Amino acid sequence: MARAIWAGSISFGLVSIPVGVYSATEDHTVHFHQFERGTTDRVRNLRVNERTGDEVEYGDIVKGADVGDGKYVVVEPDELEAIAPGRSRNLEISEFVDLDEIDPIYYQRTYWLAPTGEEYHRPYALLLQALSDSNRAAIGTFVMRGKEYLAAIRPDRDVLALQTLYFPDEIRDPHEMLDLPSPREVRKDDKELAMAMRLIDAMSGPWKPEQYRDSYRERVEKLIEDKREGREIVSEAEPPDPTDMTDLLAALQRSVEAARGKGGSGAERAGAEKRTGSRKAGKEKKSGEKAGKERAEEKDLRSATKSELLERARELDVSGRSSMSKEQLADAVREAS
Repeated sequence: MARAIWAGSISFGLVSIPVGVYSATEDHTVHFHQFERGTTDRVRNLRVNERTGDEVEYGDIVKGADVGDGKYVVVEPDELEAIAPGRSRNLEISEFVDLDEIDPIYYQRTYWLAPTGEEYHRPYALLLQALSDSNRAAIGTFVMRGKEYLAAIRPDRDVLALQTLYFPDEIRDPHEMLDLPSPREVRKDDKELAMAMRLIDAMSGPWKPEQYRDSYRERVEKLIEDKREGREIVSEAEPPDPTDMTDLLAALQRSVEAARGKGGSGAERAGAEKRTGSRKAGKEKKSGEKAGKERAEEKDLRSATKSELLERARELDVSGRSSMSKEQLADAVREAS
């Protein structure tokens, strides 16, 4: 049985349901110890008195708030508890809101809620079903580990999820800190916008989280294993070059065609099949002179070195050329020219 990281009650109206809060996620990041380079000596972080240099036990540490001019106000843990009696053991629901109205930027971390006893199963199940049927979330605040949280309790299939939220003053205004384009820079009739919409449609599909994995963590684990076995370390390809904005439409067009080649959406595939039939009919009318020219160009591409292909790809502004193999470069150059 998992161990609750917080235990208390959620209450709304005159109903109170004792629950436990459990972590819904776990961290699989590869963690490293610290060593002094050239030695096997561990480097550790210690709590040290900056005046005496002596290590301080955790139980002897208190909190101090900086009030300016090098002065601090020391606060004891029981003093923090005293100013919010019971808040660390109760989450009182203040209102219910439509789930779709919560901006995802407010979501912080997800926990599971479970009743602490069988006798509380029915009120728990009633709240879960009511939230599911109404597509609403319960909003309230509670104190956990010395910090007050704004929280949303929402249905997640057959369990209640507690979603800690950022307070509004914790959300930074992007317009005050970023150089952003004006919405007027893109018109509804822009060809690039139409092509971008086609690309989104071609790459659209159902949400399947199981198809994604932490490939960076896998590479870190492989690096550790390769070094342990004394194998050669293979470097990954550099990221692709930024797209030349003067050729944005062509880059989008090639992206759409590449997405269609991988399957694309049903609508895109149907349209692609129709266009393929039209192109096939047109290709059959090609003159012998043009076909001969294409065969000569194909032979030229096959005999070119990778560096020569890379140079031609650079002249044609082929996106992602730095990470392509020789065969991929030849295909990209053929299509771009």
